[in-house]
Amino acid sequence: MTPQDTPSVDAIRPVPGGWTRADMERDTSWIHVLDAEEIAAFEQALRHALATGKDMFDMSIEDFPLDARVRRRLVALVDDTQGGFGVKLLRGFPVERWDVDALRKLFWGIGLLLGVPRPQGKLSQFVSDVRDAGGTYRSSTGRGYNTRSGLDFHADGSDMVGLFCVRTARRGGSSLITSSIAAHNEMVRQRPDLAAELYAPLIFSRQGEQAPEEAPWYAAPIFGVRDGHFACRHIRNHIKGAQATFPDVPRLSPGQTEALDLFDALLAREDLCYDMDLQPGDIQLLNNHIVLHSRTEYEDHPEPERKRHLFRLWLSLPQAQPLPLGWLDAYKDVDAACVRGGFRGTGITPEIRAFEARMANAHGMKLRIYPVKEAA
Repeated sequence: MTPQDTPSVDAIRPVPGGWTRADMERDTSWIHVLDAEEIAAFEQALRHALATGKDMFDMSIEDFPLDARVRRRLVALVDDTQGGFGVKLLRGFPVERWDVDALRKLFWGIGLLLGVPRPQGKLSQFVSDVRDAGGTYRSSTGRGYNTRSGLDFHADGSDMVGLFCVRTARRGGSSLITSSIAAHNEMVRQRPDLAAELYAPLIFSRQGEQAPEEAPWYAAPIFGVRDGHFACRHIRNHIKGAQATFPDVPRLSPGQTEALDLFDALLAREDLCYDMDLQPGDIQLLNNHIVLHSRTEYEDHPEPERKRHLFRLWLSLPQAQPLPLGWLDAYKDVDAACVRGGFRGTGITPEIRAFEARMANAHGMKLRIYPVKEAA
C-alpha cells in the first residue's frame, strides 16, 4: 500500500462484527468439548499415522484418516472462525495417554486436514515448541514463544494459529484474546485521526529470520479492507525491532506512536479483552485476521518434565478471506484460496517445497513458486 492508497480520515468508518468480553462470557459456543466418538476417531487416525513411520513432510492427508463425520465437524468448526468470535477451543483430548512425539504428530495430522502448514522462523520449523528456552522477547531477534515473558497483543503470520496445550505452568501464562474489529471500531469512535495512521504502512523487522531472498524488514499497514473484508495485522515488537535495528528506515512520527499506544491500550482494555487458562488437552484455534492474542508472564515448574509446553501450528486455509494488498511483502500472496504467510527462514528444502505443493493441490489452493537463493 502506498501513501496515496491510504484512506482519508473522513473515509474511515467502524466495520461490522467484533465482540466484547461480556459476549464471550455470555455465549460459550466457541468452546467445543470433544466427545467420546471424536476422541476415539482422533486416536485411531493417530495410530495409523504412527504406524506409517513417515516423517512430517512425507505425510499426506491420507496418512491421518480421520473418520469422515468427525472430519466434517472439525472443518465446520474452522469455518466458524472465519467470522463471529474468530476463535474455537477444542477441549478434552487425553494427552496423558500419549507421549510428546505422538501428540506432535496428532497436531500435525489435524493441521493437514485443515490447510497448508506454514514455516515459523529462522530454522523453518513448522511445529514450534512453545516453552521457555531462555529467549529474550525485547531484542532485535526476539520472539515470544521461546520465553516466559508477558507478550504484546499481536497476530501470527498466517491465516490461523493453533496452540495445543500439553502441560501448563506452575502459575501464570494465561491466554489473552481481543477482537481486533472491536478495538478498531472503538479507536475509530475515539480518534479517527489516529486510526487513519494505522491504515498507512509501517516498518516491521523480520527479527533476523528472513529467507535468503528477503530483505530484513518490510512495510505493511496494520489495518486494511479488501473486497469488504476487514483485516488487522499488528506486531508491535517487530515495529520496535525495526526502529532499534535499522537506522535507515523512517522514524515513527509522533502520530504513529500515539496511534500504536492507543491501539495497544484498547486491546488490553478489560471490557474488550478475554482471558482463558488453557488446560492440558486443549486446542485453541484463532483467526489471525480478526483476533489478536497475547499471554501473561508465567512461572514454571522446576522439574523439566513438568514445565509448560504447548505446540504451535500456523495454517494457510482454503476458506480464508482475501487480505489487504499492502500485506503482499509480508504474506507473499494475498488472494483467497492461496498458500500464504509464514516466516520462511533459511531451512526450506526441496522436500519441504514438494510437501507444500502436494498440500496445496490437496486443498485446491494456489501456490506461489518462491525463488531459490542459497544462504550466504
